[in-house]
Amino acid sequence: MILADALSYAQQYKPELVIDIATLTGAVVVALGHQGIGLMSNMESNNAQKQLLIDTSYQTYERCHELPMWDEYKDLMKSDIADLKNIGAAGQAGTITAAKFLECFTNYPWIHLDIAGNAWNASANSYHTKGGDGMAVRLFYQFLKQRSQQA
Repeated sequence: MILADALSYAQQYKPELVIDIATLTGAVVVALGHQGIGLMSNMESNNAQKQLLIDTSYQTYERCHELPMWDEYKDLMKSDIADLKNIGAAGQAGTITAAKFLECFTNYPWIHLDIAGNAWNASANSYHTKGGDGMAVRLFYQFLKQRSQQA
């Protein structure tokens, strides 16, 4: 709920792009295991900024994989008593429905990165240390560096 509030608050600044990162549900592990970051977005699939982020994720070995954000996922959050449920149907696309919930609070280009599968490492792998190692910090740094060079 706090992330939804933050996304809603950001609207007043008319951002060019917002990227949030969270260990939102843990459901991303079912789709990607501990090897990848789930990427969900309200942007078109051919968006240059989103593609730059994905390309950068492979350069930094903090790989992002885009999951679909089809409109039908929002149907899983319909409620008989509220405007919107903040959880979808049990066992169905948990990470995507959580992102669809967040999308309701955006009216600007937005990307959500779900790092629940790799925010904490059971063992060292490549340059990732055991435990928490700041997943996606390298990704953000490289993305911003490359984005500024394109401007």
